[in-house]
Amino acid sequence: MKSSAVLLIGLVAVALAGEVVGSGSAARLVPAMYVLGDSTLDVGNNNHLPGKDVPRANVPFYGVDFPGGPIATGRFSNGYNVADFIAKNLGFERSPVAYLVLKSRNYLIPSAMTRGVSFASAGAGILDSTNMGNNIPLSKQVRYFESTKAEMEVAWGTRKVSTLLAESFFLLSIGSNDLFQSKPKTPADVVALYTTLVSNYSTYITELYDMGARKFGIINMGPVGCVPRVRVLNATGACNDSMNRMATGFAAAVKSGLAALAPTLPGFTYSLADSFVSTQASFTNPQSLGFVNADSACCGIGRLGAEDGRCKRNSKLCADRDTYMFFDAVHSTQRAAELAAQQMFDGPAQLTEPISFKQLAQKRY
Repeated sequence: MKSSAVLLIGLVAVALAGEVVGSGSAARLVPAMYVLGDSTLDVGNNNHLPGKDVPRANVPFYGVDFPGGPIATGRFSNGYNVADFIAKNLGFERSPVAYLVLKSRNYLIPSAMTRGVSFASAGAGILDSTNMGNNIPLSKQVRYFESTKAEMEVAWGTRKVSTLLAESFFLLSIGSNDLFQSKPKTPADVVALYTTLVSNYSTYITELYDMGARKFGIINMGPVGCVPRVRVLNATGACNDSMNRMATGFAAAVKSGLAALAPTLPGFTYSLADSFVSTQASFTNPQSLGFVNADSACCGIGRLGAEDGRCKRNSKLCADRDTYMFFDAVHSTQRAAELAAQQMFDGPAQLTEPISFKQLAQKRY
C-alpha cells in the first residue's frame, strides 16, 4: 500500500507542477525549503485565519506589482517578499506555498516533498502571548511542521524523509513583534526579556533539529525603530534609538545563543544574517541603491504614509515603488526585499556568519 501511496502522490505532484514543483528544478541548490516566521516571510497563511483582528495583506494595493499580474496574495509587499527572493536564489520559482493554503487545496504533502512549505504568519512571535489569537505563533508553526513530517513519512518512509530534510533549507525570521509588544521598564527587565526570547527560540530550533533539520538560515532583527510606523510617532520623523538599542541587544543575544547551541547539536549548520547592519547601510546612503525615499511608506495615509499603519484601497500609492524602501508602514518593498536577499545569499562576508546562505545551501550531508 505504501508504494501505491507514493505513486499517487507523485502523480499529484506532476499534475500540480506549475505551482508545486516549479520550473528550473535542475538548478536547485536544495530539494526543499521550509519557512517559519512573521509577516516579513508570510505568503498567505493569515488569509486563512479567522478573526477581524488578524493582520492580513489580502486587499489592494498589496500585490500591485506581483509577477504575473496584480494580486493580493497575503504578502505584505507590492510583490515578492524576502522569502521569495531567498527561494529564487536557491533555484525555486518563489517561496513555497503557505501551509494553510496547501491544506485547503489538499496538496500539502506533494508540496512538502518537492518544494517545501511556508508556515510563517504575520504578527507571530517567539512568545505565544505576542498578538495572541491573531496569528500562528512560532510554537504552533513548529507543531505544524511536525505533523507535516509525519504525513511525509507515511508517504515516503522515514529514511527518505530524513535525507530530504537534512539537505533542505530552513529559513527563519521572527522576534520583532515580541519587541513591539514588550514594555520593559528597567535594564534588568530587558535582560530578562532577551533571556526568555533566546531560550524559547533555541528550544524551537532544537526541536526542528531533532525532527531532521540541519541547515538553518536565520535572519536577525533589523532596526525596528526606523520603520515608518515608529518614525511617525516622533515629531522630527527620526528613528527611535531606544527601540533600535533593544533590537541590537536582541540580535547580539541571538548570535551568542546560536554560538552556544551549535556545539551541542552534531551536524547543525547555520547562517545568521545581520539585517541591522545591512539595513542601516541602506538608510545611510539610500541613493546608492536606487532609493529616493527611505523613511516613508509607499502605500499609506498621512505623514510618512504611516498614520493609519496599513496599506488599503483608499491609501495613497507612490508611482515608483522601486524607489521606496518601505511599501507600508512596516514592511519593505519588493525591490528592498530583493536587495536584502542578495546580501544574505552571497553578499559581503560581514553580513552573514559564520557562512553565507549560499554556502549553507551548498553544504552536503
